[in-house]
Amino acid sequence: MPLKEKAINTSAEPNPVRLLSLKNPAHFLALGFGSGLAPKAPGTFGSLAAIPLVLLVALSGNLFYLLLTILACVAGVWICGKTADDMGVHDHSAIVWDEVAGMLLTFILVPLTPVTLLAGFVLFRLFDILKPWPISYLDKHIHGGLGIMLDDILAGILACVGLHALMTFGVI
Repeated sequence: MPLKEKAINTSAEPNPVRLLSLKNPAHFLALGFGSGLAPKAPGTFGSLAAIPLVLLVALSGNLFYLLLTILACVAGVWICGKTADDMGVHDHSAIVWDEVAGMLLTFILVPLTPVTLLAGFVLFRLFDILKPWPISYLDKHIHGGLGIMLDDILAGILACVGLHALMTFGVI
């Protein structure tokens, strides 16, 4: 069953989200469990939706966390690519699985506290939004599912490095 548009579409192009279904596992994941349907800042909502997953997976230990994070990144290439193809739009803002994977990367080997969760979230969103080099290069030159995922994977890695640096130097 396709998702319904929430607002009247005044453009000539129909909303491509209507081509998706939350009953389709690839679409459900690509839409960040539905968080990508937020009318404003879907990437931020996708990142927020990742926090319960981060907390849950962290309970299983570092090895499982790392394995699930790798799986989220690798499978995300197909999940995001398939959903983008189904929509007929490359990297539509509703596709937020890349943010979920980026958030998982951000918290690798990080002791989870309210302070580290907030700092990691802020760092990841900053890298994802500002897209400093080489993130901006990847975002512009790599396409398909890999292109959707790669810039957020790098943003997550940089956020993880930044978070570990903040912890190492006693800032947090």
